[in-house]
Amino acid sequence: MSELNQLISEQLQWFVFAFTVIMLVLVITVIAQGAKLRTMRRKYEAMMAGSGVEDLEGLLIDLKNQSDMLEEEQREQKVVLEATQTRMRGMKSNIALKRYNAFGERGNDLSFSVAILDDNSSGIVLTSLHNRENSYIYSKPMQNGESQYVLSPEEKEVVTLALQRT
Repeated sequence: MSELNQLISEQLQWFVFAFTVIMLVLVITVIAQGAKLRTMRRKYEAMMAGSGVEDLEGLLIDLKNQSDMLEEEQREQKVVLEATQTRMRGMKSNIALKRYNAFGERGNDLSFSVAILDDNSSGIVLTSLHNRENSYIYSKPMQNGESQYVLSPEEKEVVTLALQRT
């Protein structure tokens, strides 16, 4: 045992030096970590200043709730938009008109044909034939670009004109 004591006494200066170096490294590490912590605390306080929120967890929960509400509103608006687009496709928005003289030299351009069609080529064709003595109005339904009644050349022309506007 005396040999061990003698070895420690001889090497004591090196043990003290090694422990001093280790302690110095630990003190420098603690100082560096303290500086990083102070910097982080200042950034946190600057971020939270004026927000009225006392903790970051509450702020994140509020932001998540707001995000969920926005997503729900967006879904509702998407449904409404799709319904509106579906309704618009069914609206009779393709219209064409042609005026003409149906009876040759005995009249003027008071006769007309009107095609009122939707995007699916469904709707009606109205024709008014006018001369000095009489006026006649005809209505012919259109379904998918076809009519169950024979169309006159003028009616076919207004159907073609209306379908070109799609």
